[in-house]
Amino acid sequence: MTALDRRSAAAIARAVQGGTTTAVAVAEETLARLAAYDRVQPQIWINRMSSEAILAAAGAVDARIAAGETLPLAGVPFAAKDNIDVAGIDTTAACPAFAHRPEQSAEVVKRLLAAGAVCIGKTNLDQFATGLNGTRSPYGAPRNAYNLAYVSGGSSSGSSSAVAAGLVAFALGTDTAGSGRVPAAFQHLIGLKPTRGRWSTSGLLPACRTLDCITAFTSDTGDARLVDRVIAGYDRSDPYSKRLADRPIGRTRIGVPRRGQRVFFGDVEAEHLYDRALATLAREAELIEIEIAPLLEAAQLLYGGPWVAERTAALADMLANDPEAIDPTVRAVVEPSLAMRAVELFNGIYRMAAIKRHADELWDTLDLLAFPTAGTTYRVAELQAAPIALNSNLGLYTNFVNLLDMAAVAVPAGSRDNATGFGITLIGPADSDLALLDIADSYLAAAELPPLPPLDLEGRMQTVKLAVVGAHLKDMPLHWQLTSRDARFVGAFETAPTYRLYAMADSVPPKPALVHSADGAAIKVEVYELGVAEFGSFVVEVPPPLAIGTVVLADGTSVKGFVAEPRALDGAQDITALGGWRAFVAQHA
Repeated sequence: MTALDRRSAAAIARAVQGGTTTAVAVAEETLARLAAYDRVQPQIWINRMSSEAILAAAGAVDARIAAGETLPLAGVPFAAKDNIDVAGIDTTAACPAFAHRPEQSAEVVKRLLAAGAVCIGKTNLDQFATGLNGTRSPYGAPRNAYNLAYVSGGSSSGSSSAVAAGLVAFALGTDTAGSGRVPAAFQHLIGLKPTRGRWSTSGLLPACRTLDCITAFTSDTGDARLVDRVIAGYDRSDPYSKRLADRPIGRTRIGVPRRGQRVFFGDVEAEHLYDRALATLAREAELIEIEIAPLLEAAQLLYGGPWVAERTAALADMLANDPEAIDPTVRAVVEPSLAMRAVELFNGIYRMAAIKRHADELWDTLDLLAFPTAGTTYRVAELQAAPIALNSNLGLYTNFVNLLDMAAVAVPAGSRDNATGFGITLIGPADSDLALLDIADSYLAAAELPPLPPLDLEGRMQTVKLAVVGAHLKDMPLHWQLTSRDARFVGAFETAPTYRLYAMADSVPPKPALVHSADGAAIKVEVYELGVAEFGSFVVEVPPPLAIGTVVLADGTSVKGFVAEPRALDGAQDITALGGWRAFVAQHA
């Protein structure tokens, strides 16, 4: 076994309970994995138990087994998102000023420990669980374990990365708007978001208390079932807890968004993978295209309506007494609701009741929904450059689920060329959790997904030099597409005297076309250096009739650069004599 392959919670528990290994041996291996991976992503963790405490907890599990106990999670290492209380270790919610040490663990943690699981520590998150990307933390941004340039997904960022990297067998996250599902999709994991009230939220710092769910990240559906068996059940100390009521559902009528309502934000790989997943589901079920506008309206009410005030209520004391301790983006999301009126809240409640009636009626003609978990993914630098707009894109297909009291299971559905995961979410009515896991099993067996890509342990080191000639120049409208990819400015150059430059007709923003020509001239360009993955993602976004080809510079060296198809010259203005795009822009300022 390598130091970084994933581990099965069920397999570990069987081995420890059966005596073929010990909980202490599993703990020692876990400590070795942590030490090996700390050089890659120490920011996965906010606080970890000491080595001595981990070994002592494992030793106690071995003693219980020796005394005759049967423990369903014997010796299984797990992590908890740092908005879930674990006795003896600080809860910070990724805000140092908020840190406090709880006297007792959250109810779900108590049940895991009673079942023989060993807590390794508390994982990083988007501060106060506000975000779907994983970059909003003073403890650093956990990254996608398969491509370190990309986001882990959030807010349960550290929990998803810890499981993806094989550091723990499973981890607890939370989900209000998709935080237990989006990170699962990005990192090739199962994300079980139970029905509201199925798992106790006692000991969870609330984001939106009426909507919050504690969730689990696992490598397979069997482990998700195992965790659910241990955790699920009524907790009278949680006013939102309810009695278990497992609801069977069919699997022959699956609702999917209408083709015109499927949004992938330019991610053609995600669109292809979703179509492929639907083709797999269609072998055993009828796919029924549905109108999703009401569901999207519910999602809008979560972040653009009165439900934001629930997040504000959870942070009211800090907003009043120490607002600067809150991440600026998080504060920008929650602070405006301080001025929200009760009238707006009740109008929102009334509208949500109407939307929920519509959603409940879906189950009269459908068994479940199968949506993309997220329409695309982004690099860490992109989320940091546009933290609110791009984050909103990630929640398009997830935000409505808790508001409308649905159960959901996020499952892998393939890998992009950059190794990040794409996933679909199976969504059913309340209490259909176990039935959804059964359907997930059937889907995964039929999908025959390729093996997981290797972990990215070093980052992307290979680079490509790219010449830009127009809207991507410094201070031009599309320059952000370079800075968001951490492109390094190499210098200003001229091309060999074998190019002509045109201003294309009717392009927005205005764009030039660089065309090779024997009777050309030297054209001013800027050269940037990008990582291979970043360059590839950049090329995907280049719209026709532009393309990326090879451009020869005045010194005879060749770099990648913008060129144009012949159709780009239809109606275009020849501006070669100006020597570059800046001169043309200045002329038309």
